[in-house]
Amino acid sequence: MDQWWTWISEVGFPIVVTFYLLHRIEQKLEHVTKTLQQLPYQLSRETLPSRSIK
Repeated sequence: MDQWWTWISEVGFPIVVTFYLLHRIEQKLEHVTKTLQQLPYQLSRETLPSRSIK
């Protein structure tokens, strides 16, 4: 926690908040990326009922 106070005093509050938010967004984007990579596999496993075109 002392490191956070050092950063705030050295670079300013807005920059520290920006880095914090970027770190959180990065984790969420990694999760979204993994989910999207698994999507084709999950869709191929499901058997969708076939529709007949009339």
